[in-house]
Amino acid sequence: MMHHLQQLLVGISVKKICGSADLSVESICFDSRKAVPHSCFIAINGSQLDGHSYISMAIAAGSSVIVCEWLPESIQEHITYIVVSSTAKALGIIAANFYQQPSKKLTLVAVTGTNGKTTIVHLLYHMVRKMGYKAGMFSTIYNKILDETYPASHTTPDPLQLQSFLHLMVASGCQYCFMEASSHAIVQERLAGLHFTGAIFTNITHEHLDYHLNFSQYIQAKKKLFDHLPSTAFALMNQQDKHSPILLQNCKAQKFTFSLQDVADFRAKIVTNTLDGLELNLAHQSIWFQLLGAFNGSNLLAAYGTAQLLGLSSQECLVALSAIPPIVGRMNRVHHRKSQQVIIDYAHTPDALQKVMDTLHAIRPAGSRLIAVMGCGGNRDQQKRAMIGKILSQNSDIAIFTSDNPREEDPQEIINAMQQGVPKVALSKVLHILNRAMAIKTACLLAQANDLILIAGKGHQYYEEIKGVKYPFFEAKIAQEILGDAKVVEL
Repeated sequence: MMHHLQQLLVGISVKKICGSADLSVESICFDSRKAVPHSCFIAINGSQLDGHSYISMAIAAGSSVIVCEWLPESIQEHITYIVVSSTAKALGIIAANFYQQPSKKLTLVAVTGTNGKTTIVHLLYHMVRKMGYKAGMFSTIYNKILDETYPASHTTPDPLQLQSFLHLMVASGCQYCFMEASSHAIVQERLAGLHFTGAIFTNITHEHLDYHLNFSQYIQAKKKLFDHLPSTAFALMNQQDKHSPILLQNCKAQKFTFSLQDVADFRAKIVTNTLDGLELNLAHQSIWFQLLGAFNGSNLLAAYGTAQLLGLSSQECLVALSAIPPIVGRMNRVHHRKSQQVIIDYAHTPDALQKVMDTLHAIRPAGSRLIAVMGCGGNRDQQKRAMIGKILSQNSDIAIFTSDNPREEDPQEIINAMQQGVPKVALSKVLHILNRAMAIKTACLLAQANDLILIAGKGHQYYEEIKGVKYPFFEAKIAQEILGDAKVVEL
């Protein structure tokens, strides 16, 4: 696919060009190992690697165009150097130009916030598919183009992957695309070059402070998405989150709100909240949904509100949403003939964990116990470990602290940090079982009829990451094998 260089630079503020701009480019890359003859190499100045150090390698592999933030000491003849202020931002715009601006050819909606992103994206994607529309999605669990599934390595892919996938979506006839927008992706300019029809804000809680350094920076990262929305787009905000007004300060988009409690543009009320699902009073009628928990009432409302802002039929949307089963790893149930219920959820933040446990207390059978299994990931925000230990021990009858992707850290040290948050009155309820499979097995063996077992933290993940190695590990399957004669209800 050949492109004239000047076409690729449309929309980029170029500071300086050294060499000829009158040439064609066959491919673009930001990894010098993927450079080929007639390619454009974009030197990204990242937090761990600086692409400027690999310019000579890219040229040796055949790159004829180099996009950089500063010129290398040695300028080579017959090579064109494009100097820009942000190569990360330029990558997104160049990638969009290379793939003929695919996000302008479909309806693209982003979902950001600490919790709820994955569920809302899945709800929107499956809703429009059930309504007969062609669609794609980008999510933490996997990416989709129509019914074809592609693995997801990040919550939000890099700009080249994004634009390439969007190009395929357009070629496949997709009318809609729904995507998770992580705060990391927003800060790293991975969304540059995208044209959004709308964006949804769910909430902000204590998360990813290992990356953003402080809560203010985390809020600013989310805010950046809404700052860049055009006036033709919509911004749908969770009225129940106090940070919504801050995110909308510089937003030019049309603003709308949703809430289960407050006065808002889109409102719903929870009528029934059980282990079998939710009954919501929504759009002047009572409708049963298969998702569990009050917070999923909010996610369903966000999806419904988005559908209305996209001009879709209210009744068709509700029928489609009511037919969607729980999302894999999000309040996922493992049914068993002896009545023990295992709930698997991705909750890995204090706020998400508290919401899950509050939900289970509200819907568990009378006289039943709650047995919780959880750990904290290694090489991540350490401040939340004691908070999670406190919430887990205070809200369960038996709390089993275990491993959860310890990565490079000592899992016992992570568990010790969780233990620091356990109040004295709850110490007798806490067990430490380092091996996660053994911890799950212990919880299942301790459970009596009607007891609820919560396995939190990993959700959809099919691996356990230890010392840089990812080992196969899917806890829904492990729980099934331990309980026997059990089945997982999932999407």
